[in-house]
Amino acid sequence: MPERTATLIDEGSGEDDTSALNLRQLLLKRSVWFEEQIFEAAERYGYGFVTPAMNRLFAHMPRQPISISALARRLAVSRQAVHQTVAEACRRGILELVSHETDARLRKVRFTKKGRAMKQAAALAVQEIEAELERRLGAEDFAALRRILERAW
Repeated sequence: MPERTATLIDEGSGEDDTSALNLRQLLLKRSVWFEEQIFEAAERYGYGFVTPAMNRLFAHMPRQPISISALARRLAVSRQAVHQTVAEACRRGILELVSHETDARLRKVRFTKKGRAMKQAAALAVQEIEAELERRLGAEDFAALRRILERAW
């Protein structure tokens, strides 16, 4: 499997040595772990072609069709970057472009049937990852982590 995430933190001190890291670095390190689990699950479920850009795009896709411009704003990236990612996902049969309801010159993006099946597999994968995390942390610490992350900061 190709490397999908960049190393954000010097890992020379070992996986469990996090004592010198600030909170931002700790959050990034754990986020990288979660993303790696997502990509491993994507591989298992037959979606190994999903790139980090696609993963971020899919996470911002609403249930209803959305314009490329709106996706670009949600992702805080250029329309060109979104267009390129959407085009690749369309080639893979995950997304499709549909006509805008009021302006025939515009197109919106939505999941295909294959894309909706992928989203269901991804939701199952996230449940599996969360169960693994709960096993690693213990039920009490996992519940505390959820409570803290659910709070408004």
